[in-house]
Amino acid sequence: MSPPAESVKLEPLPPFKPDLYQRAWQSIPHPTLPLLATVHQKSVTVFSLSTLSAHSSLTNGHERSVRSTSWKPNLGPHQLCLVTGSFDSTAGLWRWKDDDDDGGAEVEITADDGSDGDGGPKEKDWELMVVLDGHDSEIKSVAFSPTGQYLATCSRDKSVWVWEDVGESEAEDEWETVAVLNEHDGDVKAVAWCPETNRSGRGRYGSDVLASCSYDNTARVWREDGDGEWICVAVLEGHEGTVWGLQWEPKPKGTKFPRLMSWGADCTVRVWTLKEEEDEDEEMAAPQQQHAWGGGGGGLGGIPNTMRRSLKEEWECTAILPQVHTRDIYAASWSPATGMVASSGSDGVVAVYREEDEEEEAGTNGTTHATDDEAAMELDGDVPMTNGGQAEKPQARGSRKWKVVSTTPNAHGPYEVNHVTWCRRYDQGCPPEKRGVEEMLVTTGDDGIVRPWQVVVS
Repeated sequence: MSPPAESVKLEPLPPFKPDLYQRAWQSIPHPTLPLLATVHQKSVTVFSLSTLSAHSSLTNGHERSVRSTSWKPNLGPHQLCLVTGSFDSTAGLWRWKDDDDDGGAEVEITADDGSDGDGGPKEKDWELMVVLDGHDSEIKSVAFSPTGQYLATCSRDKSVWVWEDVGESEAEDEWETVAVLNEHDGDVKAVAWCPETNRSGRGRYGSDVLASCSYDNTARVWREDGDGEWICVAVLEGHEGTVWGLQWEPKPKGTKFPRLMSWGADCTVRVWTLKEEEDEDEEMAAPQQQHAWGGGGGGLGGIPNTMRRSLKEEWECTAILPQVHTRDIYAASWSPATGMVASSGSDGVVAVYREEDEEEEAGTNGTTHATDDEAAMELDGDVPMTNGGQAEKPQARGSRKWKVVSTTPNAHGPYEVNHVTWCRRYDQGCPPEKRGVEEMLVTTGDDGIVRPWQVVVS
């Protein structure tokens, strides 16, 4: 249950040390370990979430600034792997190497701050294994798929590349290009893979679904067809400026397909929902259809071409979060624990939003009353017309009502806030029973400071 709107407050915790003293672009938490990777200049600094200090660093791998990074998931014990995307048009694949002692990697990851004894991060323990090249211009974003089988990169050259891990073992780094997607009409800003969810039996929708967004004001959804070709199945239009980023709903309710969140230069955060029809769901549940569409690749099996259903999908904007920001929104993050959303951007504001539960929205007869704001949205075409009366709750879409529960101006003083993310707490200031469970926010700014924030619920 989300906390009441008036009960959320952000309180700054001690910033991560050392200060980077140079513009930092983003900070990405490890999916399971207490580590945080921050990209800045030509480097990545990995911080320990236990000590809030530098654990290690990745240097001397790129000729220009590193703009994005992603942790490879599902690795065995003592293994760490990061990919970096750089303005030098290449992506680098790095692995953690600790040959000092047996089990040393585990000690460094879970307890030690990884410093070199003088307060600085270690530099010797990360090794650049592979350089992936092919893009004609700056790489803006990199992302591993949930299983780690695929890697997506996107660039100012208007393309999205999909790479596949073809190594014969977990530690063998061999990648090949399986798709180059060129349908965007501008600089591609970000890529994001749909998370794995409990969609068992929904054979049409495999786990390998990719989204991208661009300077062309659109987001796109991509899937692999039965011939192994990656195709665009939906173009999401509605933003009135560059779409800076996107994220999939981390933990959707029930069996619904995850929603997609996007944000951009028009100062809006939008939520998109796949329109799923009941008759289609029933048809796709047939055994032969499950087999044909099933699996991570969404293959069509032996269905004749004339019988294949169109892979085109209908997505609709089902929510525009209340506007808080006055300038470009650079980042937003959807909490897997509470469902709240945080955003940050050029105006230095960090905002937190909460989606109301359906029972909080509904009246006694299960209908939703139109407010003045909703009436305005109707006129703008953002929601179905209700003529100012009552509208049945759109069950297929879920709740659309979001409220601002916290705004923190000047989060990094006069500097822009380039990134915000939800992150689990492991620091000493967190009660022992809540470590690894309680969430905090981490913001990253032009001032080179990586700042954690406690989310106070009173």
